[in-house]
Amino acid sequence: MSTDALYDRIATIYDPWSVSVTEDVELYVAEAVASGGPVVELAVGTGRIAVPVAKAGIRVIGVDQSSAMLARAREYAEREGVWELVDLRQGDLREPPVDERVPLVTVPFRSLLHMVDEEQKLRALRAAASLLLPGGRLVFDVFAPSREDIEETDGLWLEREPGIFERADWDLRTRTLALSVRGSEEATTFELHWLSAPEWHHLIEEAGFVVDDLYGWFDRRPYEGGEDQIWVCRRPR
Repeated sequence: MSTDALYDRIATIYDPWSVSVTEDVELYVAEAVASGGPVVELAVGTGRIAVPVAKAGIRVIGVDQSSAMLARAREYAEREGVWELVDLRQGDLREPPVDERVPLVTVPFRSLLHMVDEEQKLRALRAAASLLLPGGRLVFDVFAPSREDIEETDGLWLEREPGIFERADWDLRTRTLALSVRGSEEATTFELHWLSAPEWHHLIEEAGFVVDDLYGWFDRRPYEGGEDQIWVCRRPR
């Protein structure tokens, strides 16, 4: 089952499901403004990051596999009056339909974890590198769960938002999270595949990047081995 079909199934509840996820917006908007734009956002989804970036005056090229998610993003951009700055394109982040070369590529909300193995993650990183101008930057976030988080959530249906439930089934052997989301009528399950920070660092360098920063949270605190990893990478000149 492709990721686009999986997200098509929950496109109508994606925004209510993720409504509390706001901590990353400021960082991605700041990076976009600092770059001067345009920005390519891979796995743009419903425009949760792209529209605030556009409202800051930066043009965004947003790529996503899901036609239903892109439709939501288009509606959001139109509703906020920035549709002229949001260029939405359907495609795979490993082969993005983008000919432009830009100063910044972003992959928010842990989307690279949909890549099932290191080979596919490396392919996605190299695709991002191919879109960048010399000296351009790639910013993305991922996670590696703590044992406490696994113990607290494994196999349990939890009400994340009113009427929207999610269940995490963790496999430590394969380092895979099967995340199920359901509303009153909508439901899907998708997998996320995590890596350690050293493994990500190796892949980033193999893709041709230099790591400028690794943060442990979106307030730019230094990474000290926690769950969250926010990578800021640069394509050498």
